[in-house]
Amino acid sequence: MKKSFIVTLAATMSLALLAGCGASGTTDVAKDSAAPKQADAAKPAEKVKLSIWHNYTGEDLRAKLMREYMEKFKKDHPNVELDIQGIPPDGYRPRLKTVAAANEMPDLFVMWPGVMTKEFVGGDLIQPINELLDSKADWKNGFMPGSFDDFTISGKTYSAPMALSPTSILYYNKEIFNKNNVQPPKTWDDLMKLVDTFKKNNVTPIALGNKAAWVAQSSILSSLADRVTGTEWFLKAVDQNGAKFTDPEFVQSLTYLQQLGKAGAFQDGFNSIDNTQMEQMFAQGKAAMMIDGGWALPNLAANASKEALANMAVTVLPSVPNGKGDPNSLSGVVGTGLGMSKKVTGAQKAAAYELIYALSGPEAQKAILESNQLVSYKVDLDTTKVSSLFAEVYKMMNTVKKTPVYDGKLSSASADVVNNGLQELLMGGKPEDIAKKIQDAQAKAVGK
Repeated sequence: MKKSFIVTLAATMSLALLAGCGASGTTDVAKDSAAPKQADAAKPAEKVKLSIWHNYTGEDLRAKLMREYMEKFKKDHPNVELDIQGIPPDGYRPRLKTVAAANEMPDLFVMWPGVMTKEFVGGDLIQPINELLDSKADWKNGFMPGSFDDFTISGKTYSAPMALSPTSILYYNKEIFNKNNVQPPKTWDDLMKLVDTFKKNNVTPIALGNKAAWVAQSSILSSLADRVTGTEWFLKAVDQNGAKFTDPEFVQSLTYLQQLGKAGAFQDGFNSIDNTQMEQMFAQGKAAMMIDGGWALPNLAANASKEALANMAVTVLPSVPNGKGDPNSLSGVVGTGLGMSKKVTGAQKAAAYELIYALSGPEAQKAILESNQLVSYKVDLDTTKVSSLFAEVYKMMNTVKKTPVYDGKLSSASADVVNNGLQELLMGGKPEDIAKKIQDAQAKAVGK
């Protein structure tokens, strides 16, 4: 029986982790607790400065919404001098890594679950928000089971997710498919035949914008490799315990990706355009398919015409011959959340808690969902407020399994090697050589 994307989140949740979240509750909170309290009407709120970094710089519905919520917070909290810095998505992670290395983190910042959270905790750069979560039990309990797992280390939770991000949806243009009398691919052979058909008819088969290098890794390889190796193998390779990235099955997954490149599946110059340009290319009907994450949905809803949206459909990547992974799956993670610098204390911390709640509380979660962005919070979807494409993806999430995203599990250094290696692979590099570079990087990361 197939497990849903959401149910899979629940399956990964441990009772010990839940106990850990509860263990840091209000009984251990110091008298000068920074948890939000009822304001004293007779005493003006203390003036504080608070900096926040985000990557909501685009014109998609969700980005606009999050900027509006930050501006509303500024208006509603005149005692808080809010320094907001928006950094374009492709440059955001490198910028954050730079300030992290210098121990100059902003007070609040959008961060990712998994490896980034672990590395920031390991560097003693951030502090947990259990106190805030426990002070608002209804909000905390409104998240889907497992939502905090990748933000939690040793019972301490460092953020609340503001999204749910499948990363490997296969979007396709129904009109182009009908015109060429073809169907969405079920098998790898189907996909390769589609590439050949579209090429013969002067149609770009798959739009790709890999300028920032993470796209091929997150949106294509994470799911494709899982189809070949299975999830258990990948997790062993991450831990360097019983599997290596030089194993034949992983080399085979790289070979499949290269096979697409050699067949001309992607447009010329795919390493020179970014993810946004890729989505525009697909929305304008200049490619038959696009392999992208759930983050494309608010972009498409904001920028594509109703006719173009109605002409789009979605499915999962096809199965591969003798694959060990579940073909009815999508790579994905709970989305980003706000991290808080270890240096934030006192009244500043109280203001930070209020801003975290303003951007990821129940009201915000509902608004985010209605901006065509999936969330890991329990909200009923009013399909009249979202695009037909988003409604289709929302429905699909209940029929598929979730598998890991490579850069959510690998060390940052190893993920960079994968990203750069895939650019090299698609330009003709040998799969075996790239696999060795990835293996060497991850072995070094785990000390083996």
